[in-house]
Amino acid sequence: MKRERAKLYTIGVVASMFNIHPQTLRLYEKEGLIRPTRSKGRTRYYTEEDIQRLEFILMLSRDMGVNLAGIDIILRMREQIEELESQLQKLVEFIQREISEAYQRDEGIKSIVLTERKDLLKTLKKQ
Repeated sequence: MKRERAKLYTIGVVASMFNIHPQTLRLYEKEGLIRPTRSKGRTRYYTEEDIQRLEFILMLSRDMGVNLAGIDIILRMREQIEELESQLQKLVEFIQREISEAYQRDEGIKSIVLTERKDLLKTLKKQ
């Protein structure tokens, strides 16, 4: 079975895709906004993820007038939010597992869960 190779784009291709000068991409890299991979010969290669990130950066810059410092802050906040969402999802999964295991072990918990569920449904129906 063949393994799918990730699509990579050179700086010239990306610059022409977005109608920007390659120097703009170099500046974004210097500022830490994008991080293309490099070949052994130091050629920059952009992944699909880099392209999506660049689209977001250009939208902030072109459409919303956000400067580079603002873009940097927004990107960092976006990454923090994604990390928090991931941690929250892991916490929810952990709690669900713990409740499920406790539910299986203890008949008293089953009655509490059923009572709480009924009360919750009544409250939701009233709203």
